[in-house]
Amino acid sequence: MHIEDGILPASACIAYFAITAAFLYPAVRDIKKKVRENPYYKPFLAMCGVGVFVISAMHFPVPVTGSCSHPCGTPLSAIMVGPFPTVLISVIVLFFQAVLLGHGGITTIGANTVSMGIVGTFVGYGLWKLIRMAHGPVWLAAGVAGLIGDLAVYLTSSFELAYSLHGHTSFWHQWMVFFLGYGPTQLPLAVGEAVFTAVILQAMASRRPDLLPGVLPEKATGPRLAEGAEAV
Repeated sequence: MHIEDGILPASACIAYFAITAAFLYPAVRDIKKKVRENPYYKPFLAMCGVGVFVISAMHFPVPVTGSCSHPCGTPLSAIMVGPFPTVLISVIVLFFQAVLLGHGGITTIGANTVSMGIVGTFVGYGLWKLIRMAHGPVWLAAGVAGLIGDLAVYLTSSFELAYSLHGHTSFWHQWMVFFLGYGPTQLPLAVGEAVFTAVILQAMASRRPDLLPGVLPEKATGPRLAEGAEAV
């Protein structure tokens, strides 16, 4: 997903920066609101940011695409702290990965945010919400969010590459060529992301539901919160 500098034309880079910028104002507004409502949200947000940084830094080069393949962590973050805040987390993570680790580039932060921080985030979060609304178990909703959210990231990265680089060949053909180029490394990574997303959220739902207010039903978070209040 880490598209490097110099691969996309300047016009595409500017367009993806504009799309990303449109998500930042609601992200900041959402974070301010949640911090006012819950003083523990800010350190929890920081923890998710570190998690996304570490998870998405584990990369495997994909020579066919001029990019690399790795788990993302944004579907998990979206469920835990919200999709819009996860977009802002992604921008920060991608900037420091480009500067400190050489993953991706500065000019492609917008494009990489669109794939990992916007599409992967909202696809994963949307699937989580749909399955939970249908009374699906936490582990299933989380696993599907991690799996499909991860694959959506690479489908979008492939789209970005194909749209800008297909030349005189068919765009649709080139899109699938890029996506299949990710396949050998990304499919097992997507399964792994499904597993760790399901394991983490199921463990939190079972042991610390109070850390997921608004994510789990009130009946799941209420008793633990009450215990905490009594302890204080």
